[in-house]
Amino acid sequence: MNERVVIVGGTSGIGLETARRQLGAGRDVVVTGRDPERLRGALADLAGPAATDGTAATASGSVVDARDETATREFFAGLGRVDHVVVAATGSTAAGPFRSVTTDALREASEGKLIAHSLTARAALDVLSPTGSITFVTAASAGAAMPGTAGLAAVNASVAAMVPVLAVELAPVRFNAVSPGVVDTPWWDWMDEDAKAETFAAYAKSTPAGRCGRPEDIADAISFLVGNSFTTGIVLTVDGGARLASGA
Repeated sequence: MNERVVIVGGTSGIGLETARRQLGAGRDVVVTGRDPERLRGALADLAGPAATDGTAATASGSVVDARDETATREFFAGLGRVDHVVVAATGSTAAGPFRSVTTDALREASEGKLIAHSLTARAALDVLSPTGSITFVTAASAGAAMPGTAGLAAVNASVAAMVPVLAVELAPVRFNAVSPGVVDTPWWDWMDEDAKAETFAAYAKSTPAGRCGRPEDIADAISFLVGNSFTTGIVLTVDGGARLASGA
């Protein structure tokens, strides 16, 4: 029987690329998202991949709002056995100068990230294999000290802070996180094209890797954390070395 991986927020960007990687590894994948149309597109994209070891892996999905505790619990309860969970859910950016970030924006950002990750992890524990794993997706903004990202940094840092605590408290279930730098995904669509291009160019110039990240860069890191049974309690930064360039 194939292992089963649930990817919350798996209908685009990092989550969708992670689903492709997990299917290729021979694991059955269940993806979730809030948008029915985007979910249909993701499942069409994932249809029929061949596993590297010849095992027939399957992809399925459900419309679930990870901010909704009842819906999230019902979703996991209906799955039966789960071996691994990846939480790539996100929400409002709460970006901008600190003086202008509204309280509502901070609440929305927290609901979309911290609350969504927490609710998902709690609901998943009811059906998760005791030798399984939960992997969060936070962001390198948590420690980057970039002006205009205080709200974003606070939300992502709170997600990262849970990882070592949960790895000890809920062992032997493994808890880890990936902390991406700037990655070219639809998350950036809140910016206009010129501003986005300028941001990406500046990041690439300041990064030892000389480029922005791609979803597959982060999906590869997630795949390592899912598959390595001797790794728990870490937040793996995947930022092209940007933290080195900044002196962090």
